[in-house]
Amino acid sequence: MAQKYNRIFLIVLDSLGIGNAKDAAKFNDEGADTLGHISETVSHLNIPNMQKLGWANLKALKQVAPVDKPMGRFLKANEASNGKDTMTGHWEMMGILTTKPFITFTETGFPDELIREIEKRSGRKVIGNKSASGTEIIEELAEQEINENKLIVYTSADSVLQICGNEETMGLEKLYEYCEMARELTLRDEWRVGRVIARPYVGKHPGEFKRTSNRHDYALSPTGKTALDALKENGLDVISVGKIHDIFNGAGLTEGHHSDSSVHGMEQTIEIAKRDFKGLCFTNLVDFDALWGHRRNPIGYGEEIERFDVKLGELLPLLREDDLLILTADHGNDPTYTGTDHTREQVPMVFYSPSFDHGNELPEVDSFGVLGATITDNFGVAYPKDCIGTSILEKL
Repeated sequence: MAQKYNRIFLIVLDSLGIGNAKDAAKFNDEGADTLGHISETVSHLNIPNMQKLGWANLKALKQVAPVDKPMGRFLKANEASNGKDTMTGHWEMMGILTTKPFITFTETGFPDELIREIEKRSGRKVIGNKSASGTEIIEELAEQEINENKLIVYTSADSVLQICGNEETMGLEKLYEYCEMARELTLRDEWRVGRVIARPYVGKHPGEFKRTSNRHDYALSPTGKTALDALKENGLDVISVGKIHDIFNGAGLTEGHHSDSSVHGMEQTIEIAKRDFKGLCFTNLVDFDALWGHRRNPIGYGEEIERFDVKLGELLPLLREDDLLILTADHGNDPTYTGTDHTREQVPMVFYSPSFDHGNELPEVDSFGVLGATITDNFGVAYPKDCIGTSILEKL
């Protein structure tokens, strides 16, 4: 069919799941409900812009009433891939089916065999090997690393292996060398993490340690061609905001913007909406997940949703008749649930264009890949071979 939309804005509210996925039991996540439980916990959830698009029509919320005539079209989506992490969810949105999940080591630290291999190849004894805040672990162990020629290795609630290095004593090149070695090791299935991250710092004593801007991520590239590649190869703009560049290791992107926060990411998206372009603006808002979900803070999470809604109210008037806005999530992270891990949940897909004459609920789908299929279909671009998902453009 002929192109319907000139610009598509795809915004991922990282971890804002809406309840049990069909296979939640397989992931021990029965009963998880990120948005629902936040709504039940907080004293207020003031989200008038999300409300008028139909969020409370799609998902019953204690604090927010459904509206008679929602402006958006919306559906619930189940994930097809075997995983519940950021990379798997985003890759699936653009067509990649992941069957071998990325591994997290949040509860246990890295296995002895991997640590021994890092020690053997680096010539340094590993310290740390736990899930920790980057600033806190430097304060705790950096002096020991410097004085005893050790190596700080740690993880987080995500699928990452992070290595700290003092720029003045270890040197950046040596730190990067260790991270490249760790990236090679963690390509093995049993150690397969999404990213290895170099975390350089300066200072000699507790109280004066400070991380520098020379962080470097060693990400995995998608395992095949994605919708982003198809758009780029056909001369369309593919603009990333926030973590999207890291998640796709730059593949298929024509322009990238680093965000300092989710509010900043929305401000960048708003500025991009004031420009002329043809193609996709793909935004990830990570604070929902990183600051509130993993830290099991439903109050903070609810306040972050409200901050997003304010910025959404600034974005909506900038949308043109031939624009399409898509709001979604990549997994859940129920702040009322046990542990600190992501939760296997359905995600919302809320679509809005000023050209819509009405809103309504659409049938549930069983792959996030409907997004990549729909976006490529809109621009008349062939969806890459082996990509999953079926276009729903005719329903939009």
